[in-house]
Amino acid sequence: MARTQAESVIRRIIREITQECSSKGQTVSETLVAFMVKAIVLDPGNHFNVDRTLTKQDVQRLIEVCVDKLMDKRSPALDTIKMQVYFDMNYTSRREFLEEHHRVLLSRLASVGREITDNRLRTRDDLEGLYRKIVSYVLLRSGLGSPTDINTVREATAALQSVFPQSELATFMSLTKADKEQQLTELTMIVTGIRLFNKDCRKGGEEIEDLPSILNEAIPSTIIDIEKELKESQGLAWQYTSLLERLADPKAGTVHCPIRADLLQQALYNVRQHETFLKIILADAILCARQVEALQTDLTSRLSLLKATVHAKTAVPTAQVFPHFTALSKLWASFQDEMLMLSILNNMVVSLRPFLSAQSHLLPEGQLQALLDGEDVKSDDVRLRDSAEDKINPAEYKAQDWFLHETTANFDQLPLQFKGICGYTLVKKDGLLIPANPQIGVLKHKEKYYAFSSKEAACSFASNPDEYIEGIIEKAKKCPELIQLLELHQQFACVTPYSQMQSGQRLLVKPISKCDSSTQTDTHLVETNIVKTYEWNEWELRRKAMQLANLRSKVTHSVQTNLSHMRRNNVTQTYQPKDVGCQTKKDAETNVPKPKVYLAGLRGGKPGPTIMTKTILTRSVDE
Repeated sequence: MARTQAESVIRRIIREITQECSSKGQTVSETLVAFMVKAIVLDPGNHFNVDRTLTKQDVQRLIEVCVDKLMDKRSPALDTIKMQVYFDMNYTSRREFLEEHHRVLLSRLASVGREITDNRLRTRDDLEGLYRKIVSYVLLRSGLGSPTDINTVREATAALQSVFPQSELATFMSLTKADKEQQLTELTMIVTGIRLFNKDCRKGGEEIEDLPSILNEAIPSTIIDIEKELKESQGLAWQYTSLLERLADPKAGTVHCPIRADLLQQALYNVRQHETFLKIILADAILCARQVEALQTDLTSRLSLLKATVHAKTAVPTAQVFPHFTALSKLWASFQDEMLMLSILNNMVVSLRPFLSAQSHLLPEGQLQALLDGEDVKSDDVRLRDSAEDKINPAEYKAQDWFLHETTANFDQLPLQFKGICGYTLVKKDGLLIPANPQIGVLKHKEKYYAFSSKEAACSFASNPDEYIEGIIEKAKKCPELIQLLELHQQFACVTPYSQMQSGQRLLVKPISKCDSSTQTDTHLVETNIVKTYEWNEWELRRKAMQLANLRSKVTHSVQTNLSHMRRNNVTQTYQPKDVGCQTKKDAETNVPKPKVYLAGLRGGKPGPTIMTKTILTRSVDE
């Protein structure tokens, strides 16, 4: 089957699943549907043979299974997958967030900028209208007030007139479009700096929000809220872990639990994934706090330096004060970026809460604590502290590579597999997530690093690591939310994205492990030193000397008007030199003294004729 036909089949499957869910009152994204299709095909319990082409019956059964999974509103596993898809589609790095925001802001201002740069003035009213558009552009781009507020417009107009009076519009319109755009950017920063300085001096800027004060109140509140939610998710994770350990422990006897163990396990995965995402958001919020603290220090020093430069002077050179205004504007733009980041993080935290609904309705409030009555619920820190003393002795395992904290540099930077979860416990206790303790020892196997929750787990895993790794992969096929939770993307790298399908309707292909590559080295590592001004021909030297002597009596004049400024185009044409060669019957060479002649008096400088003195400095052949 051709690639285009295979892609159309996949798109049809996703579209039919989406429409079926929509008809039943459940709105799902195509990304979620695509992930669910892949997860169902991977699950061996669904009996889809990925090594053969799917038949029409297989496709229909695949659609039915996907719809049933997506319509299950009481499934914590589905909520976890939805949470992962949402986070992947909406979260990115801090730099990419800000770059996208700036790109959107500039795209919204593009129409206003074009009205200014493409304007053709004809009357005096056009001049005034253009100046008002420039004021509006400055306000919109700086974000300091609304162009509809009369007081804000008056303040911005006064600041703009101090650096760009209306009489300069004619010069502005004679510039190229790129120069106009650059000047608009510079005017925006200067006017913004002037307004911020006036606000600090209490001479205006009442409509400008005090962003440093707002951030000083908002960031600690946001961090506290995130830490509170993080603590709740961690507490639930510890309780679910203790309950699952109790149900799996044969020594505990029969424990009555109204919820199946697999649902409790899905609930554990749900809160663990929520905990992971909250930690990422919390790290970004703490980074915002550090950035704001540094920005406030820079803002205070910049304002102090600006006040010392102005110091109640009537006039200050623009070369001294404009750089301060520009720097002040950039600092304020950084405060605005931090406000944006804080808003995005708050929205992310709020948007993650609905994905905990299925887990929260599994057990009535207080029943989970009742099931754990008398049970010692251990936190992750307690588990790490209890197992820290029982360490591996590398001398006893010479066949494997073990790393300990005391003997390994940058031990904390080791990229642990399974997101720091003990792989042995995950296999032996049917998917239970127990945090690993690297202090016990880290095993290096096939260039990957594994940590464990106990010494016994480390020894057992090291005896046959490939078997346990395969067991973890099989568990992830049954619980696809583990693929992202434990970062098993490399183990599932053979799953081809739907946009790159090339083998009919087959969903699994072998990964490419070889490729062609080439390298190239420079031929000449040391650059040649060629003097372009060297001239060996004495007649050419004579010609240049005569030109210099002739220039002495020449005068150059040039005249330029406002209309001809930057409007004249000059075109010249030259003939390329010809390649000429000749051949003689005999090759010979001679070695003669190099002629050296010094010419004096060419510059003249005195009234009357120029007298040139020629001095021959060529050495004799006999010497």
